[in-house]
Amino acid sequence: MSSLHKSRIADFHDVLKEPTIALEKLRELSFSGIPCEGGLRCLCWKILLNYLPLERASWTSILAKQRELYSQFLREMIIQPGIAKANMGVSREDVTFEDHPLNPSPDSRWNTYFKDNEVLLQIDKDVRRLCPDISFFQRATEYPCLLILDPQNEFETLRKRVEQTTLKSQTVARSRSGVTNMSSPHKNSAPSSLNEYEVLPNGCEAHWEVVERILFIYAKLNPGIAYVQGMNEIVGPLYYTFATDPNSEWKEHAEADTFFCFTNLMAEIRDNFIKSLDDSQCGITYKMEKVYSTLKDKDMELYLKLQEQNIKPQFFAFRWLTLLLSQEFLLPDVIRIWDSLFADDNRFDFLLLVCCAMLVLIREQLLEGDFTINMRLLQDYPITDVCQILQKAKELQDSK
Repeated sequence: MSSLHKSRIADFHDVLKEPTIALEKLRELSFSGIPCEGGLRCLCWKILLNYLPLERASWTSILAKQRELYSQFLREMIIQPGIAKANMGVSREDVTFEDHPLNPSPDSRWNTYFKDNEVLLQIDKDVRRLCPDISFFQRATEYPCLLILDPQNEFETLRKRVEQTTLKSQTVARSRSGVTNMSSPHKNSAPSSLNEYEVLPNGCEAHWEVVERILFIYAKLNPGIAYVQGMNEIVGPLYYTFATDPNSEWKEHAEADTFFCFTNLMAEIRDNFIKSLDDSQCGITYKMEKVYSTLKDKDMELYLKLQEQNIKPQFFAFRWLTLLLSQEFLLPDVIRIWDSLFADDNRFDFLLLVCCAMLVLIREQLLEGDFTINMRLLQDYPITDVCQILQKAKELQDSK
């Protein structure tokens, strides 16, 4: 470990040991990258995403309260309709019309259950293939949810609801922008069927199942947006970071902590996922156009070239912005980019500059290429040095 790196770690510890965290100082440090040693990134993300307050003394009580709240969500939302009465000893003939699975009423608990399954099916398709370049999400978690898996209760796992369903991979951009080429040369292809995944023994659950539960509960609590393809790519890096925390106590509660950090993050970026807001000033179309207007200011020649070839920002920037670049780079690089994005005091304005920097860094290739070559470049971005990209984005920011 270099002396410079040790000095940076010490700087973070100095900020984080204060009774009241100096948020601006933490943002300044985090913007240049957060060390992973000692769980620093996990703690900083929780503060930057407003999960933990700036007052250190309240952390323990707030974490306990939020984690218990999440357990309550599990109790209320992952239980199969009808089980509650069965547990109370109600005989089959006592089941009323209101509780019958064939009751067509929209208020029927069974009707809700079947509608939930439609959402769950889409979530299940997506989370099984999270980050196919690493095996982490397919491996068993050290801390399975005992509330769900305990054989003494009758809770139904989400996996059991869909385990007989054939899964077909889809992509977030196909339904929104028409782009169908969503592959990346930096990532391995995902397995084509469930049979290619190792079946975990009873009592175990894979990390992707934890992510599935987080997204399902989020969808239940936020019916206005529910689940939209691509949300899994936002949860994935958050959960991975918390589930690999060296602090075993915090690692054990990675699911609950991820849920609340994801909820806070979605409160800031959810407009990107709401189609009816696409053309509003807070929608994704406005942000994509902002990337081009920034490029126009910084590199008129490149801007005119893309305009001449009719390469619209929705062909590539839609995915870049909506998924916070989580599909363009390998997971460790995504996490490094997110250090800067979460530290941005203007909340993701820096993301627009990162996208612009990505264009400027391949300007020579874009200026020489035709439409087909340039589309391939933009959909399978060739530069993997994210530090170079972030440095260029910072230069663009400073040149304003």
